[in-house]
Amino acid sequence: MPRDKLSIEINAECQAVFDVVHDYDRRLRWDCMLSDARLLGGAQRAGRGVRSVCTGRWTTAYFALETEYVSFDPGRVAAVRLTNAPPLFSRFAASIRHQPLGENRSLLIYTYSFGARPVWLASVLEPTMSVMLRRETRARLRALRDYVER
Repeated sequence: MPRDKLSIEINAECQAVFDVVHDYDRRLRWDCMLSDARLLGGAQRAGRGVRSVCTGRWTTAYFALETEYVSFDPGRVAAVRLTNAPPLFSRFAASIRHQPLGENRSLLIYTYSFGARPVWLASVLEPTMSVMLRRETRARLRALRDYVER
């Protein structure tokens, strides 16, 4: 199962960055990977047990990944796991950790893992998906940094 970890330093405190990442009313202002992002089940804000759906752009064939927050510790860490079965993904999980680096500066660490389907094509699909996810995630983290630092 492919796994990757990317990080970025941001000129803002951990709590401020955490709040922007999990504010679905502002998500599309910075998240260049998505065409839609919303909470499900009438939830007003993200939190443990809350489900969300994030739909990609044309570069990701508008795949919609529905996830559930399995961990949610404001200002520190949030983690999600896939709850639907979008094309090509057999599983997906991700966490975002925030570490303080001093006054008004933090490190965001995004870790994810996934599996491709159908299983018999995974050895072909996963390397390509890994390259695409890494590229998209890097751009997404830079967009987040730029938004927060503005």
